[in-house]
Amino acid sequence: MTQRFRVLVGLCLLLAVCYAAIFPGRELATRSYMDEASLQAGSALRLAVSALAGHLSRYEPLPELIADHDDIKQLVSDPDNQALRDKANTYLKEINSLLESSDIYVMRMNGDTIAASNHDGPTSFVGENFSYRPYFQDAAKGSQARFYALGTTSLKRGYYFASPIRVNETIRGVIVFKVDIDSIEASWKGGEYKIFVSDPEGIIFMTGSPEWLYSGILPLTGERLDRTQASRRYAEAVLKPLPISEQRVGGHRLITIADVGATREYLTLSHYMDDADWTVSVLMDTSSVHAQARTMLIAVLLSIGLSGLVVAIVLQRRARAQERMRMQIDARSELEQRVEERTADLARVNQRIEEEIGERRLTERKLRQTQADLIQAGKLAGLGQMSAALSHELNQPLAAAKTYVDSAAMLIARNRVDEARDNLSRISALIDRMASISKHLRNFARKPNEKIGPVSLAAVMADTLEIVSARLKVADATLVIDLGEPSAAVQAGSVRLQQVLVNIITNAADAVEGFDDRRIHVVAASDGAKVVLTVRDHGPGVPPSIADRIFDPFFSTKGVGRGLGLGLSISYNIIRDFGGSLSVVNAQDGGAEFRIVLDAAPAISEAAE
Repeated sequence: MTQRFRVLVGLCLLLAVCYAAIFPGRELATRSYMDEASLQAGSALRLAVSALAGHLSRYEPLPELIADHDDIKQLVSDPDNQALRDKANTYLKEINSLLESSDIYVMRMNGDTIAASNHDGPTSFVGENFSYRPYFQDAAKGSQARFYALGTTSLKRGYYFASPIRVNETIRGVIVFKVDIDSIEASWKGGEYKIFVSDPEGIIFMTGSPEWLYSGILPLTGERLDRTQASRRYAEAVLKPLPISEQRVGGHRLITIADVGATREYLTLSHYMDDADWTVSVLMDTSSVHAQARTMLIAVLLSIGLSGLVVAIVLQRRARAQERMRMQIDARSELEQRVEERTADLARVNQRIEEEIGERRLTERKLRQTQADLIQAGKLAGLGQMSAALSHELNQPLAAAKTYVDSAAMLIARNRVDEARDNLSRISALIDRMASISKHLRNFARKPNEKIGPVSLAAVMADTLEIVSARLKVADATLVIDLGEPSAAVQAGSVRLQQVLVNIITNAADAVEGFDDRRIHVVAASDGAKVVLTVRDHGPGVPPSIADRIFDPFFSTKGVGRGLGLGLSISYNIIRDFGGSLSVVNAQDGGAEFRIVLDAAPAISEAAE
């Protein structure tokens, strides 16, 4: 109960501190951000004044320089000379285009314009009289004049530089140089600050806010309006007062403007440009300043609140610290005991897993050895089935060789050496034939030790024919081969692919034996990145009841003693090792079709056996 009371008292004190800090803190934060905003607005004001002064100073000496030109002096000396007027018009237009000014024009001493850069435009100044302009009056008296106004003819705002035209120290006319300042005004639009320039009568004539243009920030008294109308500074523009009120807070000038139904407060800084007789003002919306002050005050209050909350939490947790420490000590002891028990269990499990891994590895080795033995047994079983036919193949060359030997002996006895030599050549060819058959049988019978690589189907088929030719003769079967031109190459092993073809072609020979059509078709075709090799016979086909089991080990439809049922199972696994597939379907017009799909090889290289 005491602990809760302490927490309640602390919260009450915290609320009292927050209440006491709100009002002084808000005023202090507002003053701080106002000072910072005043510095930023001062920088913006200096930049605006520099931009205006720099823009105008570029053109200030130009009227005096142009007034000293011979063509201009000749024109004011003889103003009615049309040739001199045309020449001056052309010159002023070229100079105006080169300097990118608004207009340049020459006036007589009575105020009539006799030459202008816009002489050929719709708002030509030629023939107009501007004697009422202060810049003409000052220049006619011999002074360099400057004046800002809205053009009465062009209705375009501009700054005017005027200079007297002296001929033999006598003022004969006035040249005026009008500068467009819209580009500077355009740069003020959409910025962070509102900038405007006001004349001595307090009328805004340049601003980034178009709705303020020609508005008076000073009361539009009759005296001010008369002076403005006398110089026709703003032509026919309608002058209106700007609803404005001013106050000073903490040394800062704040003005409030009723703008389009909304009242806004601005921090205002102004600078008087003596040469131009202008006042440049920069206004910064104080809503951001007040928002920053509010944000800072809220942040301070939140910090105080969080600090109080932290203190309350610390006080609450301190009361439970000892109890937690006791609970942690008990939990640590229990945890250590459980870790020891779990560690012992994991050690036993790891030992059991290691034993199982060792047993699996031994089983896998035995399985691979058994698989290799089964493959070899299947091959030897196939060799056993072909032994009778191969014996017939070897007996025929042996009988022929015996005949050629006897004949050669008789021919030698009769001194017919050339014919005897021909018999010996035939005997040598027969021996080569038997050696070739023996070589392919030996290669086929031994266990392969080869890597997968590019293999030519034509080469593999040639070696396969050496082995299966005898079985084909026994079955009286015809092998029709179409490997394409050029023949395809696949990713495989030469000896194992040969074993697959021997198994499938031998099965096909068994299938067509006793049928009328005993053709066996071997066709290779490319299918994108694959090569499809089909072996098709015209036998009875594969019954649907055994189609799903035809590639199972030890499954055979042949009679006892005619096979172990391993040939197709071994072939299926060999093709799968090559990354391909082996399948069988029944052809539409009868017979079985075995389909071997392998990856196409980019190049041919001799496969290692």
